[in-house]
Amino acid sequence: MGRGRAKAKQQKVARKLKYSTGGTDLDRLRSELGVAEGQGSQNGPSGPEDSYGEPHDDLIDRYADLAEKHSDSDT
Repeated sequence: MGRGRAKAKQQKVARKLKYSTGGTDLDRLRSELGVAEGQGSQNGPSGPEDSYGEPHDDLIDRYADLAEKHSDSDT
């Protein structure tokens, strides 16, 4: 008999979680994650966006000798 109230309460809580804005404290989250104030979305995984090299230069350098080896064996 008490299941109806429990289910209604669960639905109320679920609806509240679904439609609430959350009020996320971004400064607190940033401090917990250990991100400095100057860092953030402007820095990508390979560093700042204003880097001088192309993003794939390191891969080209790494596999250049491998490409030369395979191009010599094909001819």
